[in-house]
Formats: sequence, structure tokens, C-alpha cells
Amino acid sequence: MRALFLSDIHLGSRACRAGELLSFLKDYEPGHIFLLGDIVDFWAMSRGVYWPALHNTVVQKILKLARHQAKVILIPGNHDEALREYIGSSFGDITVVRDYIHTAVDGKRYILLHGDEYDQVTTYHKWVSLFGDASYNLLVHLNQALSLIRRKLGVRGHWSLADYAKRNVLRAVSFISDFETSVVHDVKRLGLDGVICGHIHTPAIKRIDGITYLNCGDWVDSCTAIVEHYDGRIQLARWGHPAAAATRPAEAIAEAPLS
Repeated sequence: MRALFLSDIHLGSRACRAGELLSFLKDYEPGHIFLLGDIVDFWAMSRGVYWPALHNTVVQKILKLARHQAKVILIPGNHDEALREYIGSSFGDITVVRDYIHTAVDGKRYILLHGDEYDQVTTYHKWVSLFGDASYNLLVHLNQALSLIRRKLGVRGHWSLADYAKRNVLRAVSFISDFETSVVHDVKRLGLDGVICGHIHTPAIKRIDGITYLNCGDWVDSCTAIVEHYDGRIQLARWGHPAAAATRPAEAIAEAPLS
């Protein structure tokens, strides 16, 4: 593929699904890798250091790709905001930037960013955001218990309690809509064709007010990424599903299927 866009991996958090990410990366040989924030979860690590071997393997895998085949760009998010002090620097062939304008094969221009600057809670009420993060972690832990019960009952497939809450709780749905609208408003003001971001852990490809909005999702609940092929196709790919199954032009659809 021409480019791979990943966000919200949350290395250093117990919720990170590093094994799934490593399995996903085996299927792709990108020319560019864009890491769109919350790659390392310093918030989680401040509560207690957690760094298993799989998380280290993810870092080594990305560094290896950067050395041998891919140009890697890192845009810090709010959970790894400490890295914003190093904007303009390079570490192990990975360049840290605040945001980035990506030109697709068809000439359309997309701004790449994490997205926390469009989250009023994160920007102006960080203590509320930290409380929300703790609540989200609680949902993740409850989901682990539910997953164990599902396996014992012979129920196949992954189901996320946190993802269900985001899609069905009225306030969460409203927050996602407001976030998307705010991002698109700025992209339109900048005269760009689209945006690729993360932050809200809600994967999507959709058209909003004439702008193509793409969200990578995350590697906690959805295990998704945005990919761009050399023939110009842009798709939302989910770990465990064939890439071709999700392939449709971004500008031609309301939202890409996840399987």
C-alpha cells in the first residue's frame, strides 16, 4: 500500500491490543506510516508502569519499517502530549510533527492530526478528561470479564462494551457528532479536501458538508486503520478481516463497511 494511518494504539496501557496490531502489520508493506497520536499512553503509565514484551515488539516493528521501507511520521496526541516538546525532531527515522498535509494519489489534500484540539473537554477541562479516561478504563476491564464469559459460552468474535456505549449512549453520540462537525468546519476553512484523524476511538469514512472525514479508530476496541493503495483507493480496514472486503472509494460512500 502507499500509506498506512494508525492512531490511538495506547502502548503502555493494559487495554492496548498489541498482539492484534502486530498480526495486522504482517499483512501490509506501506511506503508511508502516519502515527496520529496516542501511540504511547503516558496517562496510563503515570498510574503504574505497564510495558509487556508485546508492546516493545510493536515499537521495534515500527522502527524496523522506518529503517528499511517506510517513511514514518508521528503526530502526538493528548495521551502522549509530552512528545509535543520534540516537534521538528527525528528519533530512529521517525519524524515528529504537529500536523501534516498528505496529498493522495488523486491529488486531493488531507490534513492529518490527532484531533484532541477539537475536544472541548480535553482542551479546557483536563481533570474531567482524566476522569473520563479512568471511567473508560473501567469499561475496558469489565469488557475483559465479559469476553471471558463469552468464550466459556462458546460465543465467537470480539465485542466491545466501550464501543457499544459510545454508539448508543445519547451524550456520547452527540459528542462524536459535535467533534466531527468541528473538525470538518476547520478543514473547509483551510480549503482542503479532507481530514484523517483519531482521538475519539470511532472509526469512520464519511462525507460531511462536502469534506471527506476519515477516523482511524483505535487499537483498544475497534482494531482499525485507514489505508491508501497505490491505485488511489482509500479504505477503512479492520484486523481479522480481508482488506479487499472493506475497499470502496472514500468520496463515493457515506461510511465504509468494517468487514
